[in-house]
Amino acid sequence: MKIRYVFIFFLFLVVTSCGGVSSKGVFGTGVSIAFDPRSVGTQIDDSIMQKNLTTRVVLLDKKYFLSIKLKVLDGRIFMTGKVENPEEKLKLTKLAWETQGVRSVRNDIKIKEKFNLKQSAKDLLITSQLRTALVFNKKIKATNYQIDTYKKKIYIYGIAMDLDERNLVLTEAKEILDVEDVIASILLVEDLRIQTN
Repeated sequence: MKIRYVFIFFLFLVVTSCGGVSSKGVFGTGVSIAFDPRSVGTQIDDSIMQKNLTTRVVLLDKKYFLSIKLKVLDGRIFMTGKVENPEEKLKLTKLAWETQGVRSVRNDIKIKEKFNLKQSAKDLLITSQLRTALVFNKKIKATNYQIDTYKKKIYIYGIAMDLDERNLVLTEAKEILDVEDVIASILLVEDLRIQTN
């Protein structure tokens, strides 16, 4: 019961705390508001977006309170930390993309596991082959996609300009040798359009 109260107290602090004169980010750098290139309005929007996402991540699972770090800069979400499996990483990525006003998501969350050199090398090769295929395909904006491979399963998340581009990315992924499965979280630009008042 005592642990529950401590958790609620910390959650309350996260949700209600203000940025103040300076803020420490995910990357450990303090940024004074006076020198921040973002407008005050953008900084407030980013702060609200970050607290909203942090709360939703913690509500998804309490263990993320300490294991996942989030930072929002100009509507761009940066995620770091460690999770148990790729499904959790994909779930957190989807949660970030569902945040109102998000412009992009950079997911640098790592997957905890015992290190296996042979498997890691194979996964890295698959990721590299797909990244190269996307870069050389003129109909695909390769920079809009993040690719992870885990035990011969490719995880792709990003934004496609249209349905044709999304299908091309999936086709390229399925043509890579030794790939067992392709799990994609590719949103279309039209689904992400920020509505202006």
